[in-house]
Amino acid sequence: MAMKPVMFTPSDLKWMPAPPATGMPSVVQMTVLSGDPSKAGLFAIRLKIPDGGKVAAHWHPSDEHITVLEGTFAAGMGDKFDASALHDFPAGSYVLMPKRMHHFGTAKGETIVQVFGMGPFVLNYVNPADDPRKK
Repeated sequence: MAMKPVMFTPSDLKWMPAPPATGMPSVVQMTVLSGDPSKAGLFAIRLKIPDGGKVAAHWHPSDEHITVLEGTFAAGMGDKFDASALHDFPAGSYVLMPKRMHHFGTAKGETIVQVFGMGPFVLNYVNPADDPRKK
């Protein structure tokens, strides 16, 4: 089955709270560009993170490709959120988080990132107490 082209302008995007099943914090909004991030297969999504929005240390079962479109995404590697380990990635930056790499992040100013990868897209928290699905 041949794929059909997918084309959007920013005004076409429909933002919604990130589905709880993803494990994203409730402050994160999401829009799906292509594919279905809840299923196996390629997907592309955008995440809108408010200023100061944090994502605790977590990992993914597949590689995560991140492009920063607006704002600044600060990311670090490790088993717990550590502000001193953050590196700033302003708009235009690209980050590849290999599967199972423990990492964390925060937004500096409202930030929009585009994530591309193989689904299902889910966050596995290093510390289960940080998982919003368990609160």
